[in-house]
Amino acid sequence: MMNKGKPVVAIVGPTASGKTRRAVSVARAIDGEIISGDSRQVYRGMDLGTGKDLEEYGKVPYHLIDVADAGTKYNLFEFLRDASVAQDDIERRDKAVIMCGGTGLYVESFLKGVSLPEVPENKPLRESLSGKTIDELRVILEGMKALHNVTDLDSVKRAVRAIEIQTYYMEHPDVARQVTAPEPKKSVIIGLDIDRDARRRRITSRLDARLLSGMAEEVEGLLLSGIAADDLIYYGLEYKYLTLYVTGKISRGEMHSQLEIAIHQFAKRQMTWFRGMERRGFRIHWFPYDMDDSEFVAEAVGLYESGCFVE
Repeated sequence: MMNKGKPVVAIVGPTASGKTRRAVSVARAIDGEIISGDSRQVYRGMDLGTGKDLEEYGKVPYHLIDVADAGTKYNLFEFLRDASVAQDDIERRDKAVIMCGGTGLYVESFLKGVSLPEVPENKPLRESLSGKTIDELRVILEGMKALHNVTDLDSVKRAVRAIEIQTYYMEHPDVARQVTAPEPKKSVIIGLDIDRDARRRRITSRLDARLLSGMAEEVEGLLLSGIAADDLIYYGLEYKYLTLYVTGKISRGEMHSQLEIAIHQFAKRQMTWFRGMERRGFRIHWFPYDMDDSEFVAEAVGLYESGCFVE
């Protein structure tokens, strides 16, 4: 029996707003399973730094956590492919699907029903782009598409790949049409609304707790396992600043202050993305982050059962 008539429940919000706990409580109430919508929780061994909080799940099944090796570069194509497989598996067993995560690009693309083709490597194109600066690659990419996804320009390698993908779409317009005309999923989106001061307090408290729990030691272990420092720095935030600290590039005090600032900035960008989703036509039901548990679950289940969803 396929659970196709029911909406996906998405729990979104900035870091430290309590998404996992809320998603678990809803999953228990509606017999659901959770698909993680977090771009870094996919990596094995990266637990404290990504805030997996696996102990919070209890017996609630979860998907897309610990599915890739640390040091690799898991991307949007792989996420959408794997999330689709997970959704089909969950619905085949007549369970509810709960998407929980703060990576706006991943969550929005999944809810839009985007399906990306596997674009092959274009060696001649890569050779022609070899040696170009990130600014030169930006100009090329801007001439091909609107740059909504700023991660395309995180590095030269990513920019080259973005140009490679866009070139493939231009050469295969039938594929491009499939990407630009996705089939949105039925969904109920619940956002955790947390004011700036409370968010900052919770970020600082959580950072301190994770450092005491051994987050620096986690990074040391990853480095000792053979993962290159640059590969950990690529993941940003905790892994960037802790790698710099562990390798002696910055002091512990510098690591803490710079990382704290970076997480605050990241949380602000997350909220900007979710507000942008509303402008792009998604309806997000904002619940207070500190709402009573029973009230939160009752409201969420009411939305799920009422058909108050978008498609």
